[in-house]
Formats: sequence, C-alpha cells, structure tokens
Amino acid sequence: MQVIATAGHVDHGKSALVRALTGMEPDRWAEERRRGLTIDLGFAWTKLPGGERVAFVDVPGHERFVPNMLAGLGPVPAVLFVVAADGGWMPQSAEHLAAIDAVGIRHGLLAVTRSDLADPGPATRQALDRISRTSLGAVPAVAVSAVTGAGLQDLRDALERLVAALPVPDPAAPVRLWVDRSFSIRGSGTVVTGTLPAGTVTTGQELLLTPSLRPARIRGLESMNEPVTSAAGVARVAVNLRGVPAGFAARGMALVEAGRWTLTRVLDVRLSAPDPEVMLPPEMTLHIGSARTQARIRTLGSLLPPGRTTPPSPPALSTVVRLTLRDSLPLHVGDRVLLRDPGSAAVTILGATVLDVDPPALARRGAAAAAGRELAAWPDPPSAADLLRRHGFLRAGALAAMGVAGSPKPVAGDWLADPDRWASLRGRLAEAVAAHAKRDPLAIGMPPEAARAALGLPDRTLVEALARGLRGQVLLEDGYLRPAGPPDTRDAASSLPPRLAAAVKAVLADLADAPFLAPDASRLRDLGLDPRAIAAAARAGLLLRVTEQIVLPPDARARAARILARLPQPFTTAEARQALGTTRRVAIPLLEYLDRAGVTQRLPDDRRRLRLTHAHGS
Repeated sequence: MQVIATAGHVDHGKSALVRALTGMEPDRWAEERRRGLTIDLGFAWTKLPGGERVAFVDVPGHERFVPNMLAGLGPVPAVLFVVAADGGWMPQSAEHLAAIDAVGIRHGLLAVTRSDLADPGPATRQALDRISRTSLGAVPAVAVSAVTGAGLQDLRDALERLVAALPVPDPAAPVRLWVDRSFSIRGSGTVVTGTLPAGTVTTGQELLLTPSLRPARIRGLESMNEPVTSAAGVARVAVNLRGVPAGFAARGMALVEAGRWTLTRVLDVRLSAPDPEVMLPPEMTLHIGSARTQARIRTLGSLLPPGRTTPPSPPALSTVVRLTLRDSLPLHVGDRVLLRDPGSAAVTILGATVLDVDPPALARRGAAAAAGRELAAWPDPPSAADLLRRHGFLRAGALAAMGVAGSPKPVAGDWLADPDRWASLRGRLAEAVAAHAKRDPLAIGMPPEAARAALGLPDRTLVEALARGLRGQVLLEDGYLRPAGPPDTRDAASSLPPRLAAAVKAVLADLADAPFLAPDASRLRDLGLDPRAIAAAARAGLLLRVTEQIVLPPDARARAARILARLPQPFTTAEARQALGTTRRVAIPLLEYLDRAGVTQRLPDDRRRLRLTHAHGS
C-alpha cells in the first residue's frame, strides 16, 4: 500500500479527481459538500490496475486552510499535484509547491484537470517548469477530466508507475504515527487515524502518546476500513486505543515507540533559504507530520556558507538556527521540518533539516557563533561521530533515540565517547590525580567524584574506565585514585613532606634492632605521626600499617613469615610472640593481619599454621 496527498490551488478539482479515481467522497463534512469547498483533510482509496492499493489524502486548497493542508502533506511519500487547464498557475499552487519542497517530498505526478474546458498545454508547461525547480524535479504529467473521464486511465497507469518507483520503507523502523483525526466510538473508546510512513503497528502493542507520554495500548486496527492485526508503513491506519480517555487525543499528537524517539523542545536545524534577502522573523510556525507549534528562532550561523562573501549561483543558501518550541515534539536527527510565517506580506515557507535534537546550552560568550561554524560543516543527516564530537559523551540509548545508527563501542557501561575527547581525558585525569597528590600528599587519594567534577564528566563510571586505561600512571584502589609507579623507581620518601619523612626515618631507626617492637602511641604522637600521616607513609611503601597505632618496617610481613616458618606447626600465639621478639600488644594484631593477608591460617583451637605458599618464607 502507498499513500499519496493531493496538492494545488482551491477549486482546481482535487476532490473531484479523487472522487473519480476511487468512487469515494473525500469531503467528510456536510458543510464541505454544501459549499463545494474542501475545509479539512479527506481520505479515500482504491486499487490500481496492477492490484496495488493506494490511499489518497485530499487536502484543502484555500489559503485559510493551509495548516490543514500541511497536516495531510507532512507524513506522505508522494504527491499528486493538481492544476486546472482553465486556471493555470495560481497563488496557492505556489504555496503548496513551496511546502512540498520544504518538507523534501521527491516523488510526484502532475494532473492537469478540466482539460475538457481548455487546452491543457500552457498550464502543463508552466506547472512542469515550476515543479522542476523543487525537490520533486521532473515529474510525469497527465491531462484529465473528472467530468468526462478523459485521461483517467492514463492517470491510473501513471499512478501505478509512481507507486512502483516509491522506496519501500523499513518495517522494523521506529513507529511514529502522527494523529490527523481523533474521535470516540461508543463501546470501543478512542480511535485515532494517521499515515504510518514506516515501521509496524500490531494489536496489543503499547505505544506512548506524545507530548504527554501517556501509555496507549492498541486495542484494534483498521486499514482502509478493513480490520487487520498488524500494518506496516506506508499505510493509512485507524487505531483503537486503550488507556486514552475520550477527547484526550488530538491532531498533532503522535503515537511513538518508547525509547526510540527524542521528545524535545530545543533543536538545532539547517534552513534552506533560496532568497538571499530573506530576513528571518524572531518566531515562526513549525510544521512536521500533522503537528504545528510556535518556534522562537536564534541564528547560529551566517546565511552565506563559510568562506563566501557573495551569494552562490544558483541560490543554495543555508543558515543554522536554534529553535525553541512551544510544545515538545518526538524528533529524530535528519527529520525535515517546515517553518512558515503566515504574518508576512508574502508568506515565507522554509524547509529545514534537524541536526541535533538535544543541543548543548549556549552558555558562554561566542558559543552561538562557534556552534554555527561547527554545524555548518555537518552533513545531512549528521553521523554518530558528528554528534559525539559535539556532545563528548552520549548514552547508547540516547543516540538511538536521536535516530542515529552506527554507534561505536561503549567506553563504560552504555556510555559512548568521542575518541579524541576520550584520549585527551586520559592525560587530564593523570595530571589531575598527580596534582591532587602533590597538593595534599597525606590524603588517601583523589575521590573519583572529585575527578568527575574536575573533568566535567557526566558519570563516575567514566572516571573509573579512564583510570583502568591508565595502568602504570593512575591506581584506583579502595575507592580512591592515586599516582601509580613501580616501587623500585619511585622515590617514595621524596613524595612526603620533609617533616613526615623525618618522622618515618626516626620510626625505622627505632625498629632497626627490634623490628617487631612497634613504637607506642606516645612515641608516634611525639613524632607527629597521626593516623592520616601513618596512612600516607604506608601508601608510599615506607611503613607497614598493621592498625592505626601499630606500625612496622615495610618488609615486616615477609620477615614474620620466615620466622614463623621455623616454628613447629601449628603454633600458639605465645610461641609466635617469643619467636618475633615482641609483646602481646603487637603480636595479636600482627597475627590477625597475617591471617587476613593469607600468610597464616587460624585453627579452631586458636593455634595457627603457616599456609603452604609461605612455608619457605615469602
């Protein structure tokens, strides 16, 4: 199935042509049929000669109903452009064509109606010339009369060729169904209709109704008045929703799959501005799908491409702007949006490509100009590398919700990083940890949260991943970051303040002849060795800290193992104390330390034995 929208000036016979092709009345309202004027969107469908089904979204042509026209035009892949042979090119013909060009529709067909009333040649030539300068390019043209039926078969054949040439959308694509009608049926509840451009909807599936993000489960589906259990785009669908109260859903809302779209009010876009004299107003109306909302405009870049001082020929100007929307919309990078200024003397219509749906704040002076220069070089659509270079870090789920494929391997958890930013942060982390150790040598280390704040990282796990990549430079132990280096090449004593280094030297002199007779608390206090200083000396490898108040030479563990290995196994605490030449104040906590270190094993009768790995010393 394919969906085609009509377009063209009021009273050029769009609805009559749809009626002749399908046998259905597209004007749904009695007022429309009474006045012979299409006011709102109409829907009809038929089967082409080759069996392909095609649905038409018939749009109003009067200038007062342009927003309704844009709601029908937005989600469709192709357009049937209608010009009357006896009317020729008219103001709404131009505005509808500008809208088609703005949203980037590339497939279409020209139908020259009322060919029974006038020679279709002049209108055909004029229309093809105008159309060829837009995204539609060269299109086939068919002269037709809905009254006499002349040319209708040729039009059906041309529609069949058009439909065959349309790209096949991905049935696994993220679902975004823009609501163009909403009503309630007694006993069934809320029903919404729309054009599904891609993806698949199925009964029982749960979607979110934006912008409220209200969960809505699909209770039933219809396509062209036939019940179905699933529908894949492109398709016209009517969706019966459970969980949405009557009157809640409205045109411009969208049903989306959770986690696959970014709901945003701020976005950066590249505008197409064919007129170099165009002056952007501070606010315009943004249209996408069936939605419309007000958008405040902040220019980020020049109308002229970088390096140019004169307009290119032919005009192909663009400008990068930031849009702040009144209402949140579910968007992807690469989406095409339309901006319209109905208040201007000559209605301004601009197309735009979405570059970033979650842009960083412009906080610093000159940030807007810098953002404009950066975005001006981006392709349409930007890649994962472009977005990561701008943001530095993004979660994989956030990048997927932006509609960007091809993400790199995460650096930590589900965090993705710009490779250049990641490489530079390694060096900065090593510098930050070294500076912290120099600034406060007695500190146990730099807290990862402090490093995260210093580097401007969004998550602590990124700090830990950086540290793991800095083996030999940064050590992450006991929840702290410290400079790392081989003990035999690190001058540990010089890393301590002179007063602390002198105190450590005095303790080691006290222990020279009796290495297991640890100095008592008063001796440590006299030397200025409080628990923080002792911890710093232990981290430097200058002392072995058994407890906060018991310190021994740095090789005390190995020496104790060699001494205890000479005792009959197992041995008592008293035997160990005598062999080590120390007191119970030191022996008991030392043996408990050796138990924790795996040097000794405590038995049920409170005796100990040396573990096999230490039987011959260590």
